[in-house]
Formats: sequence, structure tokens, C-alpha cells
Amino acid sequence: MTYVVTDACIKCKYMDCVEVCPVDCFYEGENMLVINPNECIDCGVCEPECPAEAILPDTENGLEQWLELNAQYSAEWPNITTKHETPADADDFKGVEGKFEKFFSPDPGQGD
Repeated sequence: MTYVVTDACIKCKYMDCVEVCPVDCFYEGENMLVINPNECIDCGVCEPECPAEAILPDTENGLEQWLELNAQYSAEWPNITTKHETPADADDFKGVEGKFEKFFSPDPGQGD
């Protein structure tokens, strides 16, 4: 098992999860984070820290596409180990449906 970041993170990117991760397995895109499934130790401390409820265990049904996306972009985006400033409009996008199709960006973030 591993944890994955879903589209609920897109345009929210609160980054509270990054602060608690003991193995620094988060990677930053322009408008979301992903978890490297090969580095995640399945401790689960990140899941309750996410205000957008975007982090789920990959054992839940229907998360195969998110496991693939997390694996792909964690290999391309820079590692992030410290919380950066949350986007000013993050709360406006919390709970919005269909964010992947509307807002996903494959561009990397700044990382550390």
C-alpha cells in the first residue's frame, strides 16, 4: 500500500502534509503535490493533515489513475520538504469537482 494525492489537491496545495512526512516523499507541481509511491512508507500521517482531503490510501477503489499520475510526476517534479505559502485562492477551489480536467498543470513547481 501507498498513499496518493488526488485531484482534490489541484489549485489548493495547502502543503500541511509536507511538514509531517517523515521520508520527504512529496513532489511539487505548479498547482498540486504528488507522492512518490516508491518512497512512501505507508505511515499515513499525511492523510489527516490535508485540509482538502486529497490524500487517500491506494487500496481504495478507483485510485489506479492517481497512483500512475503520482508515480509519473514524482519522477519529473522537484522534491518539497517544507511548507510554502498556500495559494491565496486555495479555499475557493476546495471541494470543486472535475479539477483535473479543468486545471491540472504538468509543469513543475519550485520545490525546496
